[in-house]
Amino acid sequence: QVQLTESGGGLVQTGGSLRLSCAGSGRMFSQYVLGWFRQAPGKQRELVTTISSGGSTNYADSVKGRFTISRDNARNTVYLQMNSLKAEDTAGYYCYARTTGSYGLTEDYWGQGTQVTVSS
Repeated sequence: QVQLTESGGGLVQTGGSLRLSCAGSGRMFSQYVLGWFRQAPGKQRELVTTISSGGSTNYADSVKGRFTISRDNARNTVYLQMNSLKAEDTAGYYCYARTTGSYGLTEDYWGQGTQVTVSS
């Protein structure tokens, strides 16, 4: 199965920046849809952003203009650049991949998560 490993979380002051990385396995990594979810205590899981195999992106309204998703297929890595961080961004961040195999079979994979804490 695909393995996803996040890194780059930590503690940052309001207005600061972090870059999360997610290293993935799979020889067909370039074809995966990739994304990031987050979940704060007491809140539902929220889709933050996705990026298609062709590089098309979408973002939750709450992060538009502040977060940027990108991918480096040569390194089997997806990134989340987070700027102008707010206390409301505090959450566990989870890397996501959707694979599509033969006959349209799809599988979803999740990383273990990395904590982002933004001090107010």
